[in-house]
Amino acid sequence: MERKWWKEAVIYQIYPRSFKDSNGDGIGDLQGIIQKLDYIKNLGIDIIWLCPVYKSPNDDNGYDISSYQDIMDEFGTMKDIEKLLAEIHRRDIKLLMDLVVNHTSDEHPWFIESRSSQDNPYRDFYIWRKSKNGSPPNNWGSIFGGSAWEYDKTTDEYYLHLFSKKQPDLNWENPQVREKIYQMIKWWLDKGIDGFRIDTANNFSKAPDLPDGKIIKGYKYGDGSPYFLNGPHIHEYLQEMNKKVFSKYDIMTVGEAPGTTLELAAQYVNWDRHELDMVFHFELMDLDHHPIIKWQSREWKLSELKRIFTKWYEGLKEKGWNSLYMNNHDQPRMVSRFGDGKKYRIESAKMLATLLHTLPGTPYIYQGEEFGMINVAFDNIEDYRDIETINFYREKTKEGLPKEKTMEAIHRTSRDNARTPMQWDDSPNAGFTAGTPWIKVNPNYRKINVAKDLKDSNSIFYYYQKLIQLRKENLIMAYGDYRLILEDNEHIYSYLRSLGQERLLIILNFSADQTIFNLPTNINYQEKKLLISNYHIEEKEDIKRIYLRPYEARVYQLY
Repeated sequence: MERKWWKEAVIYQIYPRSFKDSNGDGIGDLQGIIQKLDYIKNLGIDIIWLCPVYKSPNDDNGYDISSYQDIMDEFGTMKDIEKLLAEIHRRDIKLLMDLVVNHTSDEHPWFIESRSSQDNPYRDFYIWRKSKNGSPPNNWGSIFGGSAWEYDKTTDEYYLHLFSKKQPDLNWENPQVREKIYQMIKWWLDKGIDGFRIDTANNFSKAPDLPDGKIIKGYKYGDGSPYFLNGPHIHEYLQEMNKKVFSKYDIMTVGEAPGTTLELAAQYVNWDRHELDMVFHFELMDLDHHPIIKWQSREWKLSELKRIFTKWYEGLKEKGWNSLYMNNHDQPRMVSRFGDGKKYRIESAKMLATLLHTLPGTPYIYQGEEFGMINVAFDNIEDYRDIETINFYREKTKEGLPKEKTMEAIHRTSRDNARTPMQWDDSPNAGFTAGTPWIKVNPNYRKINVAKDLKDSNSIFYYYQKLIQLRKENLIMAYGDYRLILEDNEHIYSYLRSLGQERLLIILNFSADQTIFNLPTNINYQEKKLLISNYHIEEKEDIKRIYLRPYEARVYQLY
């Protein structure tokens, strides 16, 4: 296994709008991040992944970019990002930027030109089509609700937008588009950033004939995903981007890849193919809901979760690398989703952290995860800011679904669960801002906040800090082989890691019940050492049969 800095790193994701406001306008900013870099360093973080900070009208919180080489006014200036980069590097941390190149904002100069006339030189920078019998070119639905096509009366044609109508899709088939994108990427890398998280990295290539999608029962629009996910030229484009830009720098790349099977992911991250270093697959994120309709929940089993992690390890171990995450800016809080956000919040937060930091791959921590932030449940839709959530509410209300049912789905699934402000302390607005926050703070901030955790040596924060330190000291955590044990147990997730003569045994109780762990008879050891646990444990305790407490986690070194 070839050693790489990004394989041994722990990555911390910052959603700038909600992280720290330095000037009292209620919106997090770059200076606010600079103020908190020592906190991130104290946690032990190696890499910061920064969500988009580029110039944007903010229809989709910065994922609608109007200028790739400028900074959003609310976040600061180019000088601020340069200062942030310098301060991050001064602390021996690296910086990943978000690369959003499936689409731009409709306020980007390219699109303004493109829509101005059919013979404009920029017309072919986007995907335009004539109407079909007075209707949109096909029946695709947008990921954010409604049609994926918007009629533009200036030129009497429709443009494709897989997301918001203010996010027109770029036409990657046009070599000029690709060249402009590569020039922009090079510009940022020459500034000294250390890599990219690539937004919707498998969306760039669309099926050329743009056929109708299958209509799912209860939905008005067709599912176009088979025709825009993992499209016909996607590998060609990523290889070209790697060859022309990425390969010339010592950087890391991770691509967001919804709807990607293990077989496809292996192609994206296979070292011989020179595309990406890692992908974020969505199989785990789809565990608790309908495979296409994310708002429709379903019960999940621990055996399924184990199968997913095990399958992705087995499938990528020879020639690829795994990313490890359970929440981010687009997903609900992991403690609320996979643990217990109420009675056993602290125990389950530590248990889930143990899982992510002891599996093979690179762990990602989303802001707030390190002290156990949980989902928010606002009573009114007016308190939500996410375009996808608001569109879902409007659609369902129009269809006559009771408000309680709609809000229940929103409380469980909304992206705003992850976007409420960081809870720094118990002062007004959780110490996030001196002004009025752009989205309300979770009302539990007096009980759940950074300051409280920093005063308690048994807190979730210090548990994360210890886990990260252990990972730095034990290469086995990154590079060791993985073997699942007790495969069918629906309460316990346990596995063995091994590297040369070293072995680690990880035991995790995924339930609120006390449960018994029996060590398989084929695992022998002379001595054992407890490396970390989220409950107090007597060193002499026999590990052949353990009474595990709710959400208990233990990591042993076996000799």
